[in-house]
Amino acid sequence: MRGGSADVTFAEAAQVAQVSPTGQMRILAQLPQPTGGAACPVLGPLLRAPALTVGIVRDHRRTLYVALCTGSPGLQGIWRISPDRPARRVAALPADGIPNGMALDDRHGYLYVADSLLSVVWRVSIPGGSVVAWAAGPQLAPNGGLGANGLKLHDRAVWVSNTQAGTLLRIPIRANGSAGPIQTAATGLPGIDDFAFTGPGARASILAAINRFSTVVLIRPGGSQQTVLTAADGLSNPSAVAIRGGTVYMLSAAYLTQNDPNIMLTTLSPAPSRAVQRAGSERAPAPSPRAGSADSSVLIRCRCGREPVAPR
Repeated sequence: MRGGSADVTFAEAAQVAQVSPTGQMRILAQLPQPTGGAACPVLGPLLRAPALTVGIVRDHRRTLYVALCTGSPGLQGIWRISPDRPARRVAALPADGIPNGMALDDRHGYLYVADSLLSVVWRVSIPGGSVVAWAAGPQLAPNGGLGANGLKLHDRAVWVSNTQAGTLLRIPIRANGSAGPIQTAATGLPGIDDFAFTGPGARASILAAINRFSTVVLIRPGGSQQTVLTAADGLSNPSAVAIRGGTVYMLSAAYLTQNDPNIMLTTLSPAPSRAVQRAGSERAPAPSPRAGSADSSVLIRCRCGREPVAPR
C-alpha cells in the first residue's frame, strides 16, 4: 500500500495493477504468456489461463516483485517491476511448481516464496537471483490439492498456510538464517489461503482468508477461532488479506463462485470481542466496465482476470 493505493496482481490476466483509494485502476505491467502449450501446473488448465501472476511484494524503493507461474522454464519465477523500466525476471523457479505467497526481508535482501506443489519454501537472493530450498517437509505438502500457499514474515519466523491441510505453520528463522523445525500453529482451517497479523509480537491475532467458504476467520493467540466476515459481507472466495494501519484490505478471487471478484475494506475494531467492523455504506458509481467502485465494504469490483492479490 502507498498513499492509500494498493498494488495488486490480476492472476488470470498475468497483470500487475495499482488501485487508488477511489477504486480507479492503472495497469503497471503485462507479464508474458508461455508458448508451445506450456501452462502453470494444475491451475493453468483448471482456470484456462496459461500464465498466472500470484504473490506480490514491494520494497522501500517502490520496486515490485511478482511471482509468475507459467510452467515454462524460460518464464517461471520472480519478476521485478520498477517505475519507468520494463519488467524483467530476476530469479528462475522450477517450472513444475506453483510459486504462490511471498514475503520480503528487505534488510537482508531475501524473498521467501511458498510453493503450492513442491512442498517447499524458497529463499531468493534479490541481488544475485540465487534460489535455495529454505524449508521443506510433509507439513507443506499439497496432498492432492494446493499445499503451501500464503506466507508472511512475523516475529522472527516465516508463517505459511497449507490450503489442503487447513493448517497455519510457523518456521523459526535461526540466528544463522536457516530454517528451524516446522511447527503447527493452528488447525481446522480447510481452504485457508492468505492471512495477516493484526499487530506486532507473539501475542498478535491473525485474520485468515478461507477461500473455499468465502469467510475470514480470527485466530487468537490462545488458539480460539471466530468467523468475523462471510459472503453476506461481500466476500467471494477471498484470496488475500493485508492490514495497513487500522484498515483491512480483503481481496476476493471468485475462483469457485465465479461471481463478484472484489477488493473489500473493513477496519480493525478496538473492542476485544470483535476483530473487524464494517465501514460506512456510501457507494460510488463504477468508473469502468473493468473496475467498479464503492467505499463501503467494497472498494472495487473487478472484471479483469480475477484474483487481486494484496501486497505483503
